[in-house]
Amino acid sequence: MNIIKKAINKYLSVSLVIRILIALVIGALLGLLLPQWTGISILGRMFVNALKGIAPVLVAVLVISSVAKAGRGMGRRFSLLISIYLLSTFIAAVCAVVGSTFFPVSLQLDQMAEATPSSGAGSLSEVFTNLLTSMVSNPIAAIAQANYIAILFWSIILGVALKTTASKSTVQVVHDLSDVVSRVVKWVIQLAPFGILGLVFATVSENGLSIFTTYGHLLALLVGCMLVNAFVFNPLLSFLLLRRNPYPLLFTCLKESGLQAFFTRSSAANIPINMALCKKLGLDEEFYSVSIPLGATINMDGAAVTITVFSLAVAHTLGIEVSFGAALFLGVVATLGACGASGVAGGSLLLVPMACSFFGIPNDVAMQAVAIGFIVGVVQDSVETALNSSGDAFFTATAEYYDRKQSMKHGI
Repeated sequence: MNIIKKAINKYLSVSLVIRILIALVIGALLGLLLPQWTGISILGRMFVNALKGIAPVLVAVLVISSVAKAGRGMGRRFSLLISIYLLSTFIAAVCAVVGSTFFPVSLQLDQMAEATPSSGAGSLSEVFTNLLTSMVSNPIAAIAQANYIAILFWSIILGVALKTTASKSTVQVVHDLSDVVSRVVKWVIQLAPFGILGLVFATVSENGLSIFTTYGHLLALLVGCMLVNAFVFNPLLSFLLLRRNPYPLLFTCLKESGLQAFFTRSSAANIPINMALCKKLGLDEEFYSVSIPLGATINMDGAAVTITVFSLAVAHTLGIEVSFGAALFLGVVATLGACGASGVAGGSLLLVPMACSFFGIPNDVAMQAVAIGFIVGVVQDSVETALNSSGDAFFTATAEYYDRKQSMKHGI
């Protein structure tokens, strides 16, 4: 028993990032040299499923507890954060428009159907309808199905109800429950290296390195736009607010959150990891326990890039002339659509047909682009999730630091 305990302590004494990097190398080597060892990939599925399973419960209890115990000043921070989330997502879409204009991509589509004009208004209204109806879904079902929009809505409602009617002891019980769930999440996160080993093995053994050449141009455009957004525009937004070098914070978020999100490929599954990062940064738990799951729902820079690039690629392939003004309008549509993108792997691709409908592109043609998206998703979705998830923590920290700066300035 002592041997096992010593082994566990030795394992935990090594930095989690170093353990992940070691697992990454081992997984890649096993995938290239021993692809027939398919049983290794189950480690990745178990890890992601464990995070997906506990994350909705964690979000629900944390948000309820945080709202019930929230003090003054929360509204100011949230209004700023939501503005940053939406602005960043729109900038990402515009970046994709500019990139697609200067570096147009053509896809290999089987059915080169002639596009007919269409307003696409029905598709946009459908997005809003789905958002609103999803928001008021059964709260128990929402947790079971990881419907984060409904989880946020009902958790806030329950938190407000607790704040206004329940005793302090009842609120403390809910807070203790959130601590218990958080402890379970920490245990799961410590097993991340084994999960990432399995995920990397599955990716390399199934796809090899050929994916980088078959759709190289498309991948370069997608990843390029996301990297520009991650390393130029997001830090610029932070700098304009804080007036200080944003890159140390950015690199911390990319290392602690983006790296793991790259492999889990799920903003929802990475919520517990962002929670731990925010705690490490010394942020207010009342704030980040709501802002992080909120970011996993509406801070979708990578999704906006994906929707825009694929839609313009299909239009270019079909020979449809798209004015810059129409492309910018597509950016608005992509921003709204990205906010409704599922927090699971490949969620943004399913909104490409909606965006394509604004150019009158038939659904069967648009779905071919979605199929290509799932092929390149091994890389595209990983980078997209890393950008989205690290941005949640980055902007949460930015909003809180700005709030602290203003409070000090006004002597609050």
